[in-house]
Amino acid sequence: MNPAVFPLSVPMGFRLLVTGGSGQLATALRQRGGAAVRVVGRPEFDFARPDTVVRIMQAVRPDLVINAAAWTAVDAAEDQPDLARQANAEGPGLLAWLCAGQAVPMLHVSTDYVFSGMKGQPYTESDPVSPRSVYGRTKAEGERAVLNACAQAMIVRTAWVYGPTGRNFIRTMLDAARRHPQLRVVDDQCGNPTCAGDLADALLGIAARILHTGWQPHYRGVFHAAGSGSCTWHELACAALGHATRHGAPAPPPVMPITTADWPTPAARPMDGRLDCSRLRHVFGLELPHWHESIGPVVAAMVRQDRQVLSG
Repeated sequence: MNPAVFPLSVPMGFRLLVTGGSGQLATALRQRGGAAVRVVGRPEFDFARPDTVVRIMQAVRPDLVINAAAWTAVDAAEDQPDLARQANAEGPGLLAWLCAGQAVPMLHVSTDYVFSGMKGQPYTESDPVSPRSVYGRTKAEGERAVLNACAQAMIVRTAWVYGPTGRNFIRTMLDAARRHPQLRVVDDQCGNPTCAGDLADALLGIAARILHTGWQPHYRGVFHAAGSGSCTWHELACAALGHATRHGAPAPPPVMPITTADWPTPAARPMDGRLDCSRLRHVFGLELPHWHESIGPVVAAMVRQDRQVLSG
């Protein structure tokens, strides 16, 4: 089986509830999931207002829930831990409890930031979590809350998500390249760049399998789902800017590699957050494409958007 092809479609008549509103993953799930997907976000669905979570679950009566809602402002979480915990742990725990009450499977999206990045090898699902930031700690708490509340729960950890919409590293680099004569990008942190569309396809493939077969005991627990291949932030920036130039953007400024110590941030990042995704391949037959394959079309879409904004 070609690992980049997801063979199952969501069966007709099933309802997938996706949280995350206009976030890049929720947007990709809406675009690729079609009529089966109902996407909700604030203010209609807000973890800060638990009554809205209850109301949506009662109104939609979904067959499966994909939770793509989260507090993702990594540095801001250091100053607002209670809000981050509400969005990343308490809210998902409530949603999982409601899913359990309706006997609905839940896929909860998590992150490589639950790891310290000090292992020196790709992390497997059985490695103990060791977050270095408030964001990472609240996401780890959310994983535990979801698994404790719902027997039909799956944690899907991913990393370095980017897409043509929303805020992400590649968008930041393209914007910065237009404003600065030189860019400085960290070159001693590595991970797995993950295209939001590829991740959406994987989540929809998992959901389709669950809905086709019914919940199976070996679906429960933690899975890693990230783009194949790894790189540093500097390598990713250079690749993105190179694709942008090939699609008509101006030649980028020099991109200087720097160390983490040269670019201090309030929240510590994993130095090596690479994820081993072999369990996803073994259980579901799914493997996300290599990031080299996926970055080009995403950057091309961003360049087209920028051209439309400048001409409009």
